[in-house]
Amino acid sequence: MSVPIITIDGPVSSGKGTVAREVAVKLGWHLLDSGALYRVLGFHAERIGVSLDDESALIELAKSLPVRFVEKGGDTLVILDGDDVSDTIRNEQVGELASKVAVFQPVRDALLGRQQAFAQSPGLVADGRDMGTVVFTAAPLKIFLTASAEERARRRYNQLKDKGFGATLAALIEDIRNRDERDMNRDVAPLRPADDALVVDSTALSVVEVVDRILDEAQQRSLLSV
Repeated sequence: MSVPIITIDGPVSSGKGTVAREVAVKLGWHLLDSGALYRVLGFHAERIGVSLDDESALIELAKSLPVRFVEKGGDTLVILDGDDVSDTIRNEQVGELASKVAVFQPVRDALLGRQQAFAQSPGLVADGRDMGTVVFTAAPLKIFLTASAEERARRRYNQLKDKGFGATLAALIEDIRNRDERDMNRDVAPLRPADDALVVDSTALSVVEVVDRILDEAQQRSLLSV
């Protein structure tokens, strides 16, 4: 029997990470935060002095990336080479590093098998940029979660503020628009909804409302009884 998979793709700060975690918890399924892999790769490359333009070195680094994901207290810890980098990789600078390493197709290929290995019983909720278009193309439920740039910047500002990181709303809006432009127009795995994805605009919706909509859709598609 195939493992049921729900993919949740979308632009930066669309809320897909929070929504994916809530859906996974409610279903008791595994969670894949694919963006964390790219963030860890970019962060690790910079930390050990690997140039983000050195495609071959990045490929080798991706293949041997010493990262583990550990479930603890309803959260997922990201452990890199023995260090907990869960919070460190969430800042804007690391997000930029992730966006840069993600443009290389061979690098993405090197991480592909690692991502697909997360598909285990009883099910998987996979969050990222190309989960439905590249990594899990046969997933029975694909969500593309979006929101206005202004609303995404506001959410990101509150997240950073809560974690003690400095940021300005205007700078975040500009950064998000630049990230959108780069992600949607890159040659490798451009950000877009899968042809069979359900597009959900969360600008005026709460996390609970988005989660409920996804669970309702999963129920309608008989995924919850698999």
